[in-house]
Amino acid sequence: MAVAAPLPKNVEVSFEFFPPKTAEAEASLWRAIKRLEPLRPRYVSVTYGAGGSTRERTHATVVRLRRETALEPAAHLTCVDASRQEIDAIARRYWEEGIRHIVALRGDPPDGQSRYVPHPQGYAYAADLVAGLKRIADFEISVAAYPEKHPEASSLQADLDNLKRKVDAGASRAISQFFFDIGTFLRFRDRARAAGIDIPIVPGILPVTNFARVVEFAGRCGASVPRWMAELF
Repeated sequence: MAVAAPLPKNVEVSFEFFPPKTAEAEASLWRAIKRLEPLRPRYVSVTYGAGGSTRERTHATVVRLRRETALEPAAHLTCVDASRQEIDAIARRYWEEGIRHIVALRGDPPDGQSRYVPHPQGYAYAADLVAGLKRIADFEISVAAYPEKHPEASSLQADLDNLKRKVDAGASRAISQFFFDIGTFLRFRDRARAAGIDIPIVPGILPVTNFARVVEFAGRCGASVPRWMAELF
């Protein structure tokens, strides 16, 4: 029987948390955080709901992580339904609280809207947001990457060009959408390197705890679910 080789010592992981909606969910989240903290992840990030719907809960969770744990928190921040002035103010609050890492995203449309429409006084796209954040302070900025392309992108090349714009604007890391075929990720990585994208590209991993929800999520995100996985369920 083949035995898997040990991971290289320089391999690091991060965890992504969703801001809790209820007191019960908050208690559950913090129990999980205390269990995960001894694993010493590179950082932990806190998501930002569609249309900025969790803005204050995201901020409160990130700040508490900073104050009460040894973890390095990263705050998700999106362009959706907010002016540049509002987003800049949020970024400055994070900097004042000692938060140095932002995950800068365009974001999903608010509930009830089928397509993304930039705020007339806002940052239109993630590359614009990255540039704006770098003008405010020297944030470490992670951005999204899509091994199977963003669902709204016209082609793989167009999506790669968009990632390059984010890198040129100041992004220091790309976090990939989840995938279930390592070949898909490696081919994307190679295309990115050939396009001059030289920042780290971190593979996104989604644990499968509810297969039906994974299939639904994958459909929205443009991620393929391989037949071998479907047959397991």
